[in-house]
Amino acid sequence: MEDGQILELFYARSEQAIAELDKKYGRVCHKIANQILNNAQDAEECVNDAYLGAWNAIPPQRPDYLPGYLYRIVRNLSIAKYHSNTAAKRNSSYDVALEELADCILGGASVEEEIAEKELTKLLNQFLGTLNKEGRILFVRRYWYADSIGELAKRFRSSNNVISVRLFRLRRELKKFLQKEGYLI
Repeated sequence: MEDGQILELFYARSEQAIAELDKKYGRVCHKIANQILNNAQDAEECVNDAYLGAWNAIPPQRPDYLPGYLYRIVRNLSIAKYHSNTAAKRNSSYDVALEELADCILGGASVEEEIAEKELTKLLNQFLGTLNKEGRILFVRRYWYADSIGELAKRFRSSNNVISVRLFRLRRELKKFLQKEGYLI
């Protein structure tokens, strides 16, 4: 079923919309949640909560790109669940992926930091635009979807070491790019 048809089911308040959403995008939603949480039950809960979130938001919202809209909901819910589960513990490859970026990006919670976060988002998008297709995919798969080095090595038909080196170089390029743009690191 096409995304437009699924959205029409949401607007008609048909519960079939959720079934079609799950059929078309459920596998990727579960993968995103599992990569972050490393727990099937928690991942299932986050995916179901994402479906409920989409149900409550559509209408009035009409996302331009339904899978991206849904994946972002799943990712945000999974990250929130991850933080509540691991208040003082280290968990899965998600921690490792975040630690790799820690030298390039600072996090925050104040209003000033939220404004800086929006600026950082803009800069990250610009940086991704400077990369070739393979570099963009590698960066996004590692730092958005939290794919492990092993999974990336299989995807790119390469060794773990080669992928690690490429990610290191991408982070170094990101750091240089951010510094050149005046982002304080």
